[in-house]
Amino acid sequence: MTAAIGAGIAVLTGIGAGFGIGIATSKATEAIARQPEAEGKISKALLLGCALAEATAIYGFVIGLLILFL
Repeated sequence: MTAAIGAGIAVLTGIGAGFGIGIATSKATEAIARQPEAEGKISKALLLGCALAEATAIYGFVIGLLILFL
């Protein structure tokens, strides 16, 4: 029972990652709209940030699975 609660809390990291990626994407879109010539640099930074945020969500998911099954 408590393991399921712990796993559920660990998986909640996906919510934070989703909000973070959404905010980053919206800000990158605004930045590209304001300075189209900087699109390449903005896109690189956006992809790196999104990858790090997604990695956080995956770590939370893996920890949730480990809590449930180990």
